[in-house]
Amino acid sequence: MALLVLSLVQLMDVLDGTIINIALPSAQNDLGFDLDNREWLVTGYALTYGSLLLFGGRLADRFGRLRLLYIGLVGFAVSSAIGGAAPTFEVLLTARISQGLFAAVLAPAALSLVSVTFANNPSERGKAFAVFGAVSGMGGAIGLIAGGVLTDQLSWRWCLYINVAIAAVATLGTLAFVRDREGVPTDASSRSIDLPGALLVAGGLGGIVFGLGNSAIDGWKTPATWLPVLAGVLLITAFVAREMRTDHPLLPFSVILDRNRGAAYSGIAISGVGSFAIFLYLSYFLQQILGFSATAAGFAFLPFAAALVVGAGISGSALLPRFGPRPIIPAGCLSSAASLLLLTRINLNTEYVSGVLPAILLAGFGTGLIFGSAQNVATAGVASSHSGVASALVNTMQQVGGAIGLALFTYVSATATDRYLSHHADQPAHRMQALAALSSYHTVFWIAIGVFVVGAVITAATFRSGTIELNKDAVPAH
Repeated sequence: MALLVLSLVQLMDVLDGTIINIALPSAQNDLGFDLDNREWLVTGYALTYGSLLLFGGRLADRFGRLRLLYIGLVGFAVSSAIGGAAPTFEVLLTARISQGLFAAVLAPAALSLVSVTFANNPSERGKAFAVFGAVSGMGGAIGLIAGGVLTDQLSWRWCLYINVAIAAVATLGTLAFVRDREGVPTDASSRSIDLPGALLVAGGLGGIVFGLGNSAIDGWKTPATWLPVLAGVLLITAFVAREMRTDHPLLPFSVILDRNRGAAYSGIAISGVGSFAIFLYLSYFLQQILGFSATAAGFAFLPFAAALVVGAGISGSALLPRFGPRPIIPAGCLSSAASLLLLTRINLNTEYVSGVLPAILLAGFGTGLIFGSAQNVATAGVASSHSGVASALVNTMQQVGGAIGLALFTYVSATATDRYLSHHADQPAHRMQALAALSSYHTVFWIAIGVFVVGAVITAATFRSGTIELNKDAVPAH
């Protein structure tokens, strides 16, 4: 039951990333704010969430994972309630920023509780992370569906109110079933918090996430894009230099320099980059070319979630305990690449069942292979006093990967569209716009194929052969 409760927490966290995107156009009409302000509702959440994850993970290590889970649940629920009832844009933006802050505490606390609860039994741990990984991967698709249904049938406000209901159930479930078997650390090293390091990494990640997000709006030539990215890189460099010198680092290098964990973090980030192409641009194709409504497009991704559950189950519970991660995560990358290869063949006459569904199934299965194992490997063998920050790094890699995917594919798509329009000005305007969009999708899919192939090569070369090493000193789950 503890696993189901923690998976529900993870579902709420992941679901919020896509459900709000469906709600924003209706919220804009209701509250009367402009398009630039609408983008801030996405950016404000991403900034606080992405920049504070490592600090949130360290707080969980320092003050207790269970305690931070409660704080995150209550804070996220209150923020969602305020956002749902927001009378103005300013109140809604404040609520979104607050959501990001509490999510940065909630996500690493939940993942680290799964890790320490199933720390020393490979079979049970594999099954647990198969479930947790499936929820992590399919939450986005569920968010698209839920967002469309709630917005169409009730109101955009229910896309925020639903978090209150989920958080209430999760809080009651946590009280009844979840226990932190490792407790709060007592040694000085584990109880210290590197505040200067926390400020450096928060500023660095915040600058990178903001700059990459802004590139999708203003392009790369404006200082509002490249200056935050440059500042972010410099701050991250300063953070690494500090962590190498301090006695009590925020992020111990032993967490990331292990080959298996480093490869797992790389796989998660690369999947975050490549999957952006599938979710965003295939959604565009379904709506703009095939004429699907937002709700119908959400339901079109339901087979993705089903295939992901199958892939995660096979990956986490059957393959990983027997073979280790080396053959599994590269195979997931190649499955995702194969799905994108199928999508490079779509055209104006493509039908969903024959032309899109096979690609969605392959993409879901590949994502399941990756997430069913990567989260497990990324937190395996880590001392319980560092499990929070190790778990936070999983979410950080997803956030950074998604931000890179947004910046990369927005630029590629815009460039491909302009190139097509400049070379085909003699066609009828409506058809030319559709073909230009299609050309941009194809270009994005080819680039994403390259991303996944590179990911397969990197992870295959980096992972060690054999099964993963667990923390044998951990308190066993009962």
